[in-house]
Amino acid sequence: MKHSARTSVSSHDQSEFLRGPRESSTDDIEIHLGNNVDSKRFPYEITKDTSSSTQSNLIVEGTQSRQDINSFDHETDDENENDRIVIKPVNDEDDTSVIITFNQGISAFIITLTFVASISGFMFGYDTGYISSALVSIGTDLDNKVLSYGDKEIITAATSLGALITSTMAGTAADIFGRRPCLMFSNVMFVIGAILQITAHKFWQMAVGRLIMGFGVGIGSLISPLFISEIAPKMIRGRLTVINSLWLTGGQLIAYGCGAGLNHVNNGWRILVGLSLIPTVLQFSFFLFLPDTPRYYVMKGRYDDAKSVLHRSYKGASDDIIERKVEELRELNHSIEGKNIPQRFWNTVKELHRVPSNFRALIIACGLQAIQQFTGWNSLMYFSGTIFETVGFSNSSAVSIIVSGTNFIFTLVAFFAIDKIGRRYILLIGLPGMTGSLTVCAIAFHFIGIRFEGNDAVVSHSGFTAWGIVIIVFIIVFAAFYALGIGTVPWQQSELFPQNVRGVGTSYATATNWAGSLVIASTFLTMLQNITPTGTFAFFAGLSFVSTIFCYFCYPELSGLELEEVQTILKDGFNIKASQTLAKKRKQQVSRVTKLKNEPTQEIIEA
Repeated sequence: MKHSARTSVSSHDQSEFLRGPRESSTDDIEIHLGNNVDSKRFPYEITKDTSSSTQSNLIVEGTQSRQDINSFDHETDDENENDRIVIKPVNDEDDTSVIITFNQGISAFIITLTFVASISGFMFGYDTGYISSALVSIGTDLDNKVLSYGDKEIITAATSLGALITSTMAGTAADIFGRRPCLMFSNVMFVIGAILQITAHKFWQMAVGRLIMGFGVGIGSLISPLFISEIAPKMIRGRLTVINSLWLTGGQLIAYGCGAGLNHVNNGWRILVGLSLIPTVLQFSFFLFLPDTPRYYVMKGRYDDAKSVLHRSYKGASDDIIERKVEELRELNHSIEGKNIPQRFWNTVKELHRVPSNFRALIIACGLQAIQQFTGWNSLMYFSGTIFETVGFSNSSAVSIIVSGTNFIFTLVAFFAIDKIGRRYILLIGLPGMTGSLTVCAIAFHFIGIRFEGNDAVVSHSGFTAWGIVIIVFIIVFAAFYALGIGTVPWQQSELFPQNVRGVGTSYATATNWAGSLVIASTFLTMLQNITPTGTFAFFAGLSFVSTIFCYFCYPELSGLELEEVQTILKDGFNIKASQTLAKKRKQQVSRVTKLKNEPTQEIIEA
């Protein structure tokens, strides 16, 4: 049996493909894109629908001509005139039509939106990095006395507390006011917080400045990945979202570098805080001229705005394709009912907990964010200067640069790997590696023999030791495994939730992250004092091991799946094997059609 489709073909609504009994066979469709364009053959599964005379269409855009035809030429002896042919990619398990478009890839506009939104990640990372150096160099600048371990914990935890407060509300605010305005509001919080810290001479003012800056961090850490996931084509959604993590680690690296350079400068820590104003002002300025996401515009019924953003995102896409994409988003936008904002919020919370797929998504998202904190990474970032001074390194900021540099490099590795080898796989590489690294550090701390007398650490073997080198080496190894897996994957959380609960669901997850950060930041130095560094690192190693088990049994593979398609995977379980199978089939499909990129006439895109 052979079917030929000649010239350009448009599509009917996807729902028309879902009617009637079907029987399948695998065959080729020959597609001709105009008189002067070489024909190409694509492997497709041909599905006959004998219940309707409505004929299916395939979306094709060529370089020579563009017209709609409503049928395919049938070269068959056994079909009647009323047979309907439905076309879907081989090995795909839904009836989504394939879109073939001329010369279309990721646009400069999408890249611009991604990088501007990711500045929030940079500010998050810079905040994490500069406080480590500042706590070492503040000296007696606050209240004319040296900060105690308790003072350091309060200053550090204040940002986590602020982030926890705003992260619980940011998702709902993003649904009401928009993703872009929320990010701009976070910029205002960063500016106020930074000014309070720069001018602080009292402990309480420093803490309040950190709290207000935390408000901005909480909003930005939630909205930035959400914004990126809603503008990104699905097959590179993971990679684009990792850019936020890449900026985060870059912010940490730059903060440590600046901290090392300003370590011996009078009031250098104030300059360090002031530098955070630069990216804040830049992001705010860029967003004055950039739009919100198409999904948000559709949610608010602003369809013309959604079309405008999609046209700018996909320059080569026709009006018909853009219309179809907006219609698809409209169908997926099942708004939660309610007379007012509190009632809609409460109904959304109930929807999040009562619908099994939503609740499983919530377990995964909150679980991964908790793992990110309770495996000890942020405590290491907050107090790395203190830790490295304890094991005999006089220039602790320089060592911190090496650790944060490793974090940055392996986040870059994750950027290239996350959509190719999958989120689940890199998690199951990273977490066991973290467990082993933390275990070695715990053993090394035991042989160094650290004890605390008040706020002072006393080391049995003073100065630079071999065990100190072991600690540094395996903290670097720990940083590499962290960046590769748990440092990046949790921020893919937006892809777990359907659009109607995405704002609240990501708020839950991000709040979990900041609640964990608050606990760790306010107890880490106390843990070092009370259960020793050996006990502290052994505790984190144990949590990393438990986290590996959680991810093995509960985290499905989501690479390449539609944002809303994930709900099918989670409908009646975590369905690990089913998710791996579907993700594999998606990659096979993309691998086949991506070969067209070597041809000058056409390409496959995500519309």
